[in-house]
Amino acid sequence: MKEKFRLMGIKLDRRTSNANGQASIDCGELWGRFIEQGIAQKIPDKISDALYAVYYDYESDEKGHYSYFIGCRVPDHTALQEGLDELIIPQQSYTKITASGPVPACIAEAWVGIWSKDLNRKFGYDFEVYDERSRDWNNGEIDIYLSVNS
Repeated sequence: MKEKFRLMGIKLDRRTSNANGQASIDCGELWGRFIEQGIAQKIPDKISDALYAVYYDYESDEKGHYSYFIGCRVPDHTALQEGLDELIIPQQSYTKITASGPVPACIAEAWVGIWSKDLNRKFGYDFEVYDERSRDWNNGEIDIYLSVNS
């Protein structure tokens, strides 16, 4: 069980889905915008430099539409900055999967593996954490937290 926490960053301006590779395009474009616009540097009071990529507001399961957000963890009292969005991750139970290897290929492989397993997923707020272990994109480690029914 993880306690609720708050993120500040940017969100995809439309819902996406895994059909026909659309999520890869949409999420990739959001990452490009996040990096090009220096969003991480615009977030005040960051608890750490770790980046969170969040999948949430699921229509159904991995086959349906969902929303996507990229940001950093901030204290609850931090004022929302103009041009940024916020997302509150509620208290939930999780299963953690660690993706290892060349990024982003290892993440895509991890998700294919996740979709093929029966993990009792809740399809609440799932997220990837990019921390110091993921800086070397030739051999990174990214933790994927999947919301599960307790």
